[in-house]
Amino acid sequence: MAKENQSLTNEFILKGLTDHPVLKTLLFLVFLTIYLVTMVGNLGLVALIFMERHLHTSMYIFLGNLALMDFCCSSAITPKMLQNLFSKDRMISLYECMVQFYFLCLAETADCFLLAAMAYDRYVAICKPLQYHSMMSRKLCIQMTTGAYIASNLHSMIHVGLLLRLTFCRSSQIDHFFCDILPLYRLSCTDPYINELMIYIFSMPIQIITIATVLISYVYILFTVFKMKSREGRGKALFTCASHFLSVSIFYICLLMYIRPFEEGDKDIPVAIFYTIVIPLLNPFIYSLRNKEVINVLKKIMRTYNILKQT
Repeated sequence: MAKENQSLTNEFILKGLTDHPVLKTLLFLVFLTIYLVTMVGNLGLVALIFMERHLHTSMYIFLGNLALMDFCCSSAITPKMLQNLFSKDRMISLYECMVQFYFLCLAETADCFLLAAMAYDRYVAICKPLQYHSMMSRKLCIQMTTGAYIASNLHSMIHVGLLLRLTFCRSSQIDHFFCDILPLYRLSCTDPYINELMIYIFSMPIQIITIATVLISYVYILFTVFKMKSREGRGKALFTCASHFLSVSIFYICLLMYIRPFEEGDKDIPVAIFYTIVIPLLNPFIYSLRNKEVINVLKKIMRTYNILKQT
């Protein structure tokens, strides 16, 4: 009878970042700038790789898809967060929650697979350079990318679909600035045990497989680099991996800090901001500023633009 008298909730209130008027304006300007730079950086990198035929190699195809997923991740979180900074009610419906979490989960899962694929690509390039073009063929690259998207979609759909079995009759406030799935579980008056079990069953293997792929690839890369007699060759090999290693290190450190046990209370907001908003901003710069081919293409475009401007 008590359950029948409880009112079910289909709308939630996002707690957000702050209620201070001055901080709201400052945060709005900061995160709007970050979002605009993220869009330009990631979509610009995608367009650059798409337009330049000599960048149609496996590494750049993976990189282009990683940039696309980073744009997707940022777009799933930032617009609603910016809106809520000046919204009075900060309301979000259950279905909006599902859509937001679906695209966030899709982007982050695809990032895991793409970063693992890029690590394997670097392993083949450094450890088996003579076999690189046969082992990392365009066909295999497309198959790996397609597989990453299929697996990411299925992973997201499973967790979003399982939200439909939950009913919400407790507090309607989500203690976060976006609609994460674990705070929703804490608001559920239906036992979320099955949902949590599915996270362990599906998410943990993805993390273990992708992290293991990255670690094993870099162990072989380091062994190969240390065996090189040429100091110049070692430097070139390490420089080739530097951007990816930096990106994958930041990603997994933040990921492991973010996905902590269910028993914990509120998430660490700074880590969540870095994981969902700052990393998508950094990746295009990490890969572009240390990549001679991308820099040369950008210089070529700027020269062409200046010539057209003068005529």
